Amino acid sequence: MRTEQVSRTAHATIGRRDVLAGATGAILAAPLVGRARAASGPMTFWQPHAPGGPVPTQAAWFEATVQRWNKENPEQIDLVYVPNSEYMNGSKLQTAFASGEGPDLFIISPGDFLRYYNGGILQDLSPFIDAQAQADFPANVIATRRVGGKFYGVPMEVEPMAMYYSVAAFEKAGLNEHDVPQSWDALLELGRKLTSARQYGLLFETTPGYYQNYTWYPFLWQGRGDIQANNKSVFNSPATVQALRFWQDAIKSGSAPRKPLGGGGWDIVPNLASGYCAIQNCGIWGIAALRGGAKDFRYGVFRLPVPTGGHYMTIGGGWAFVANARGRNPEAAAKFCAWALASSKPDSVQRVIDWCTVAKSDMPPRNSAFVQGARAFDTGFLKLFKDSIYPNARGEPRVPPPIYQAISQAIQACQLNGEDPAKQADLASQQIDGFLGTYSGAPIL
Repeated sequence: MRTEQVSRTAHATIGRRDVLAGATGAILAAPLVGRARAASGPMTFWQPHAPGGPVPTQAAWFEATVQRWNKENPEQIDLVYVPNSEYMNGSKLQTAFASGEGPDLFIISPGDFLRYYNGGILQDLSPFIDAQAQADFPANVIATRRVGGKFYGVPMEVEPMAMYYSVAAFEKAGLNEHDVPQSWDALLELGRKLTSARQYGLLFETTPGYYQNYTWYPFLWQGRGDIQANNKSVFNSPATVQALRFWQDAIKSGSAPRKPLGGGGWDIVPNLASGYCAIQNCGIWGIAALRGGAKDFRYGVFRLPVPTGGHYMTIGGGWAFVANARGRNPEAAAKFCAWALASSKPDSVQRVIDWCTVAKSDMPPRNSAFVQGARAFDTGFLKLFKDSIYPNARGEPRVPPPIYQAISQAIQACQLNGEDPAKQADLASQQIDGFLGTYSGAPIL
């Protein structure tokens, strides 16, 4: 990841001061109460892609989208590139809003939705999305971006998780695609078999943050566990304990590393393609990452294994365009979100398809995109995801920061510190219950 600058437009840069690499507890819990901004100058659009971001196809998509808007509309937009280390894993966005200097447009995942909705930041986009387009978003995709039936975000993708494996590593061990594990126990056994002095058998994310929680949730759900129900914590369940222990066992056995290479567990080229690991837990974006960064690497993909007595599930989150209700021009920002990703016009649907197939590799968040882009989604690994992996996806949980933090601490304590999973599940559950007793924001999903 490039971390040396924050860029504004394709040809100019502005300086920055370094911010904390991880969000502090104070920022996680603080209300986002920024002031309204004067309606002068171009709107700013913060995101970790463009201009000049680390993935040229993604930067090009953002630049083309904004250039098209700027050509057709008087309300102009400037792209502001924020490195992923500060955008997803840092506190730059939260700090900006807390000081009243947040962007006019930005992207968020369901995991961070309530921070901004409850803070009064998110603009209602519904008036600018016609009924036909609203119905084009499946309920399980759009639910975590809606409150009271209104749209407060427009998703650009859906990102189910799976397991990727190195064909060469399998062949060296005398294995093929028929040997992919179906159960957690079989995955751990295979991980030990594939581990050597130069290669780990498995890889899961070990860096704390929203992404690690995201990748762990399917294992919780596969045992029929959950976070809360009816405003009460249900986190201290046998399903939670076994999911925490499963990730712990991967590290304790020596089959999985304590630290991934590259940007982290999401970064497939420096981990799987380099030979650092033989099997990696990664999302659908891995297809495009390998296509762009290791085009000759031979790999396979299989569904997440399940625990004994469990059922298959994966997760289906992803990023969404949102508008700042206190920005320079909230109405224009909302119109842009709708125009870009949620119009009934073919070019809007095509933008979604292009993001999910050319700029990146994702499942589209709109039914019409599957139809209009059928050729792309009915071939190769995208077809595998569409037909076998994605149908059992559940949306990424929409939880406030204190709940996310309690879960993150439990995962870290078990995975890397060897703590007892049952005790950590109880501790996190108590923390979640304590928070739920005072919570009064939008529904937790």
